[in-house]
Amino acid sequence: MKVSAQYAEVHFPELLAAARNGELVEIADPDKPTLRLVVSDPAPEPLKRSGRRILGAGEREMRVPSLEEWQAMDADLEREMFDAPLMTSGKV
Repeated sequence: MKVSAQYAEVHFPELLAAARNGELVEIADPDKPTLRLVVSDPAPEPLKRSGRRILGAGEREMRVPSLEEWQAMDADLEREMFDAPLMTSGKV
């Protein structure tokens, strides 16, 4: 249904009900774009955690490398970046 803005002001609850029931409702106002009432999807529910979080549950599962290990990894990366050929022939 297409109605004027004046009609929509007076009969807005009925227009809302019509839109909720799936009817196309357009509101026309002279010299302005036509508006449509549409039903949007409900906002998604926030994710719920499955179970309690336990402080320290991941203890000792990850280890921070020492300074020497970081330096060795940096040297390996630098060697791979600057000493290796850019394109390989596919042979390893």
